[in-house]
Amino acid sequence: MASSPVKTDTKIYALINYEDPYVQPLILSALEKRLPRSTYELIASLSDLPSPRSPLLQFVQYESIDFDHLLSHASTSCSNAYIIRKALIRKHYLSTTISNWITKYPDSLLIRHVKPSVEFEVDYAEFLDDALVEAWELKESWERGIGKDSEKRDWWILKPGMSERGQGIRLFSTEEELIAIFEEWDPESDDEEDEDENADDEDARSDSGMPSNTTIPNLAHDEADRKKGEEGKGIITSQLRHFIAQPYIHPPLLLHPPSSADQALRKFHIRTYILAVGALQIFVYKPMLALFAARSYTPPWSSDTPEDPEEALKAHLTNTCLQDSNDREGSVGLFSSLPDDIPAQPDTLSPIITTNTSWKDQVFQQICAITGETFEAAARGMGIHFQPLPNAFEIFGLDFMVSVEDDGSLNTWLLEINAFPDFRQTGDELKGLVEGLFEGVVDKAVVPFFGCDSSDVKEDDDMVKVLDIDLGRR
Repeated sequence: MASSPVKTDTKIYALINYEDPYVQPLILSALEKRLPRSTYELIASLSDLPSPRSPLLQFVQYESIDFDHLLSHASTSCSNAYIIRKALIRKHYLSTTISNWITKYPDSLLIRHVKPSVEFEVDYAEFLDDALVEAWELKESWERGIGKDSEKRDWWILKPGMSERGQGIRLFSTEEELIAIFEEWDPESDDEEDEDENADDEDARSDSGMPSNTTIPNLAHDEADRKKGEEGKGIITSQLRHFIAQPYIHPPLLLHPPSSADQALRKFHIRTYILAVGALQIFVYKPMLALFAARSYTPPWSSDTPEDPEEALKAHLTNTCLQDSNDREGSVGLFSSLPDDIPAQPDTLSPIITTNTSWKDQVFQQICAITGETFEAAARGMGIHFQPLPNAFEIFGLDFMVSVEDDGSLNTWLLEINAFPDFRQTGDELKGLVEGLFEGVVDKAVVPFFGCDSSDVKEDDDMVKVLDIDLGRR
């Protein structure tokens, strides 16, 4: 629930500095379209405020938000991020959030839409045995696979809990394959103590709710590691500690990329933007993206799988941040532009079940239900690690994948939740989708908080409310 809106004739002072040339003009355009120009004034810093109690909108990078001001002026100040939300955005915490919720509510729909995870912590391959002492699901899976061909074994996807942009994801089906992955990541020489301190500092900062611009000794990553991570060819060393392993989703729904000359069937995921407002409303932005893998799909056990691990993953990883520039043609399109008719799927025996509702509408309905319950699970069940503020809002990017079930039905799976999503993946051709999102943010978050009048009323509201609960925060 949001704080009582500011009822004042004074201007809103808007500090808009997103530090992204793709996003910055879209935010400014949304403000201009949705608010009368006389109702707000752009400022360069908080020092430009006439008074500390003046109405203030901060729309900046997380590290630049003045959280002290936000907390001290709850009735007049609003920002574009919550301080604490790792129950959602850290993969190992999200796993715990879901696990706790379905334990308490065994009939929860999340049981059918989130793959169960095995969590563990490990720094080096030599300590993997100790890390997996209680990973019973993995051990039982490996025992069932002894003596079986790779096609008959259980396959898993490994995800570093604190990585971003799809970095560090690997596939495995045996203990030997998992060990080989960690041996690949083992540095030739490293200072283990410094690495542990960096990881502990990151957790301590996130647990305490301190803004990420708070100075902590030894927090900065090595420059080479940072660049390596940004290039998508590895992951930052301190991210190699917390891991989750989940059953690999197979068979995924495969489609032809809508804007690619290559008509091979590819794996894809759906990028959904959601807006969290106050404490707590959740809106799903109806226009969504479909992001395709760079190569046609082959199962991980296929004999056609390239020997080069990076090439092999191109059929499975749908995050375009990891794709070379020459692989991105046709990789991003509108979900609404996907074909209405689903082509024959290579790894399914049953025909796709059709109903009076289109398959895309079915998927969207599932996405809305999953999103609402996931955020409620975090808000009600993980209050230490997700603390919505009544005078804040935040955009998250949720990734979903659609699978084909044995009976031919389609099921949608939540993959992960990202804070400050990379809007540049949308590209220039689809920039209007992101601009519409920010207009929705102004309508649903900015206008109600400050109690100002919007420039006009949108006839077609793409912001679909999926959760509205009162957490008792004022």
